Amino acid sequence: MSLRLLRTKPLAVMLAETAEAGHRLRKTLGAWDLVALGIGCIIGVGIFVLPGVQAAKHAGPGIILSFAIAAAACACSALCYAELAAMIPVSGSAYTYGYATLGELPAWIIGWDLLLEYMVAAVLVATGWSAYFANMLRVGGIDLPQAWCASPWDKDPGYFNLPAALIVLLLSALLVRGIKESSRFNLIMVSVKLAVIVFFIALAGGHVDPAKWKPFMPFGFSGVMTSAAIVFLAYVGFDAVSTAAEETINPQRDMPIGIIGSLCVATVLYMAVSAIMTGVVPYTELGVADPVALVLNHLGMPWASAVISVGAIAGITSVLLVLLLGQPRILFAMSRDGLLPSFLSKVHPRFQTPYLTTIFIGAVVALAAGLTPINVSSELCSIGTLFAFIIVCAGVIVLRRTRPDLDRPFKVPLFPALPAVGIVFCGALMVSLPGTAWIRFAIWLVAGLLIFFTYGVRKSRVGNGNL
Repeated sequence: MSLRLLRTKPLAVMLAETAEAGHRLRKTLGAWDLVALGIGCIIGVGIFVLPGVQAAKHAGPGIILSFAIAAAACACSALCYAELAAMIPVSGSAYTYGYATLGELPAWIIGWDLLLEYMVAAVLVATGWSAYFANMLRVGGIDLPQAWCASPWDKDPGYFNLPAALIVLLLSALLVRGIKESSRFNLIMVSVKLAVIVFFIALAGGHVDPAKWKPFMPFGFSGVMTSAAIVFLAYVGFDAVSTAAEETINPQRDMPIGIIGSLCVATVLYMAVSAIMTGVVPYTELGVADPVALVLNHLGMPWASAVISVGAIAGITSVLLVLLLGQPRILFAMSRDGLLPSFLSKVHPRFQTPYLTTIFIGAVVALAAGLTPINVSSELCSIGTLFAFIIVCAGVIVLRRTRPDLDRPFKVPLFPALPAVGIVFCGALMVSLPGTAWIRFAIWLVAGLLIFFTYGVRKSRVGNGNL
């Protein structure tokens, strides 16, 4: 039985399945589409919230260094993702890579874990989008009823968070329509978001006072490292690029460009915005939810804060879109392997998108976003992401040893040092998470294992030789 649980899925079979009628996704994405998808998911709440909060609490001006350290850690995982995505251009992200390298049970665990990661993240982002949207309307003189902008368990309770649910359903409908249409919308949102960020840099950059960067690390290097562990989450999103591998025209070339390119752009912008924030306003005053607006108000530019609010909404919308894009494709891949009911891997006859999984995920996330308070822990998202990164780094090492003959259009440099560093770093961050995160993760994992052993083991296409 133990050997059955570690059976791997042949790479040739994975690639052949992408051409099966009724299960084939449309290939329409290019390198710049992938870079935009990555930026769309990475740059959002992280750039508009995290720099100020972490500067005030842990790092001071050293938040600039914190983002650089977190980026270096992410780079190890990103390079591993790039190698596997170029070599295995199949939907499913880390789930698919785990199935090809570590075996069926580890693949199921990581797939089930990724479903939770994307779902929790989408719920939180949708709830945050609702708050920004209601605030923007309030500035314009329109007050939405509190009863329909908050969950029953919020600090100020309501009946249902209607804007959060509606934005999820709207984006899900767009994703059913097609990946190219969705990527175009994402590109518009990303363009608005980047334009607003560049606008902020140009507007506030000339007011930086280097004296405010002293002391650079008021909480010591340990504070910088603590902040790096937290802002690590600001980079989560580049892995969502790999979920679209099967819909990429030239994945061998474009996947590495999309993953690494989006990470590089995000790093430069994070560090630039952090440097300006801490150089204009004393770091002790930055512990607010909207530090970018605070900086502009400090400079006597409240009109610019309104522009930034538009960029924040665009940024959060693009993050939500990519999260809702990634999760159905993981569910699609697990269903195609027989580990979940087969109807979940049906493709729309006209749009060639995984429409049933997209509709199902959209409905679940919309309901959860309408009822879940924003203070629900996002630690589940963190632990799931870090676990996925470990699987990917380990998968690169395993495949290099077991299948050295495979064509690798892109190779991780400094092998095996970089994948090993990625495993150690992500493992250390997982250990640093609170015990409640591990308990919730364990409960979700047990539920997934029950489904796997009662359904997946019996229906597995690999196990039944139905390939």
